[in-house]
Amino acid sequence: MSDIILPPDLAALDRRFVLVQQPVALPLGTVMLEKPRSADELISEADFAEDDRLPYWADLWSASIVLAEYIERHPTAAMRPRAIELGCGLGLVTTAAMRAGYDMLATDYYVDATLLTARNALRMTGRAPETRMVDWRAFPDDLGTFDLVLAADVLYERPYAPLVAEAIRRTLAPGGRALLADQGRVALGSFLEEAQARRLVPRIVHHEMRPTDPPPPEGSAVHSITVYELRHAD
Repeated sequence: MSDIILPPDLAALDRRFVLVQQPVALPLGTVMLEKPRSADELISEADFAEDDRLPYWADLWSASIVLAEYIERHPTAAMRPRAIELGCGLGLVTTAAMRAGYDMLATDYYVDATLLTARNALRMTGRAPETRMVDWRAFPDDLGTFDLVLAADVLYERPYAPLVAEAIRRTLAPGGRALLADQGRVALGSFLEEAQARRLVPRIVHHEMRPTDPPPPEGSAVHSITVYELRHAD
């Protein structure tokens, strides 16, 4: 949607980052995702010294693509139900969910991630999601609950297992569902235990092997990506 006029805070990203476009083929049409040229260029020694933060949000991960594909293949039949993404990154999953019929709240620990998510979604759908900076370690009490909770590749550090499980428990509405896509990260096993301890029932709804993009120098490699659905126990 080239005729979209970006609001000032989203247009200002052009001055702060070198943005490139990456096409992502999805069931409802290709998304031209804008992203920083290199995540490595965004590494901040101050951020890392404060809380080990690294700009993982600025890369496009395979689990995000798989979850976006899954959402668009299963669009909602309800009238604009509410959904939240935990760790929105570049906004591919949020954009896919909006195209599949959801009203979105996109959250991330990096404010820049929420801005680029809003920009990508606005460019591709003609409307921007709600956004908010959220720290899982000090989870806000006023987010409310949602029909759908989304998270892609958020279990790459062991301490995140209880934090993500608790975030899902607190944001998932009764009768709602959460979809979490993971590519074999270190905290997955602990997360599933933490989720069940909170009476969240997980089941696998999708699994696939996906080649890495681009392939590593030493040859081909694949990710084993699983999408879990979680619901409150009855």
